Amino acid sequence: MRAFVYGEARDVAPAEFPDYLDPATTAVISIDMHRGHLDDSPDCPCPAPRAREIVDGIDRFHDAARARGVRVVHVKSVLRPDGADDLGGIPAAWRRTFPLHVGPIPNAAGHALEGSPWTEWVTRVEPQDLRVENKRRLSAFYPTDLDFLLRNQRITTVVLNGGFTDCCVLNTAFDANNHNYRVIVLRDLTRGTDPKLEQAALAMVSLHLGLVVESGDLLTQWGAPPAR
Repeated sequence: MRAFVYGEARDVAPAEFPDYLDPATTAVISIDMHRGHLDDSPDCPCPAPRAREIVDGIDRFHDAARARGVRVVHVKSVLRPDGADDLGGIPAAWRRTFPLHVGPIPNAAGHALEGSPWTEWVTRVEPQDLRVENKRRLSAFYPTDLDFLLRNQRITTVVLNGGFTDCCVLNTAFDANNHNYRVIVLRDLTRGTDPKLEQAALAMVSLHLGLVVESGDLLTQWGAPPAR
């Protein structure tokens, strides 16, 4: 099996990672693939334009995961309409620090507000999928019920896709590891602020948190879908 360790492709024996590669105890966690990041509009409140290129790939991977009986969980940021979770209280740190790099974000105040179009999914969500729709900060685990949901489904391994690699994906990977889940991050189906930070985040994951692999290699390890 090919994995990426500190950015370098390495051959890793699957027998060394059996607890990472069992589809029966695995869930795919897709992070923040909604219009608030992906809309091609000047009003997009927190644009992640690099992640638009992975929407179709994520949909295809999710189809392949479902066919193998792997559960798919879609997580997105949603804040109370009055902003009590954020600007109406103690604002999230990124609102003050990220503009130091990218400049002013014109509609940032509208990001993730409940009932707004910015919380609509861009990737496809199927009826059998699970959803977590109350992510308030950077980790998919905080302050959501994701951990309860995964444990109730007897999940021990999480496979992460979505964005930002260096922000919400990385924070979720740290939290998943701290909750004692086995962590896999899909190198080809995550996107970061820029390639440099994306590579740095994946390198940190590979050294401290779990496996960094490409989606096709993981599907090969899961095996072919059962015959119908």
